[in-house]
Amino acid sequence: MFNALIARQTDREQTVSLETLELKDLPDNEVLVRVDYSTINYKDGLALTGTRPIIRSYPLVPGIDLAGVIESSQDERWQVGDRVVVNGWGMGEGHWGGLTQYAQVKGDWLVKLPDALSTREAMCIGTAGYTAALCVEALMKHGTKPAEGDILVTGASGGVGSVAIALLAAQGFNVVASTGKTNEGAYLEALGASEYIDRGTMSTAGNPLQKERWAGVVDAVGGQTLANACAQTRYGGAVAACGLAESPALPATVMPFILRGITLYGIDSVMAPLSAREGAWRRLADDLDRTRLASMVKEISLADALDVGPDVLAGKIRGRLLVNVNR
Repeated sequence: MFNALIARQTDREQTVSLETLELKDLPDNEVLVRVDYSTINYKDGLALTGTRPIIRSYPLVPGIDLAGVIESSQDERWQVGDRVVVNGWGMGEGHWGGLTQYAQVKGDWLVKLPDALSTREAMCIGTAGYTAALCVEALMKHGTKPAEGDILVTGASGGVGSVAIALLAAQGFNVVASTGKTNEGAYLEALGASEYIDRGTMSTAGNPLQKERWAGVVDAVGGQTLANACAQTRYGGAVAACGLAESPALPATVMPFILRGITLYGIDSVMAPLSAREGAWRRLADDLDRTRLASMVKEISLADALDVGPDVLAGKIRGRLLVNVNR
């Protein structure tokens, strides 16, 4: 017997509750993982509140992340005792997810956790941090260097932004953080931001081409902020876009792309290939300062996770919510 959050639908209304299950209740996949930790991301907030139709089949365990230890395996690539992490692959949407003490998952979804990271640290990072690492990887592969100028990080006090700041600062970049929480300046500076600006300066409509400022951008919000970020990026610079917390719209023109030669990288964390996932987790293991990571995290229990969705969607959460599923 074990505990899990279960989303059910009756009369077109969704409910989520903490229930006791048996292993036979789990989906028929190849690898059984004893989950140590999960986490709450923006998409989890949508799933837990039913605000958008994120969950595509019921009943379902929410949670797009998990980290734990393999309990049994029918996949020869994975052995009992392996420490693993799972992000994405439709988990918590169309497949049972990580807000549970046990999960049965496909072998193809697993990434072996680097030795330097504990399962707790992996979920302090979670999909938000893993996505941030994919964004940083994109800027690095583009050839962006600290000497070329400032890097803008939008949605800076959220999970993606917090980890992106820490990773970029570790590489010697001068990071400017855009945030709606200007009272979080000390927090952002502790992560490694050299400066912070009010998001209002980025979220109002601007000219198609603006003064060149950013050598690179990590954008987690979309909308007018992303359009302005592109318009302010220096010649030959790069923008890594991974979120839509402000809006899924992109009210921009082609001018930054054809007159300044900037590149817009779309960052997908859900279906990213294994090589990209392993590279992101290596970067996190090597470059993420554990002290800075600890400052981003609030730990909650599985039962606590039932109530945090509205605050996540309202942008009231700073950094990362770690779910200890065994509390």
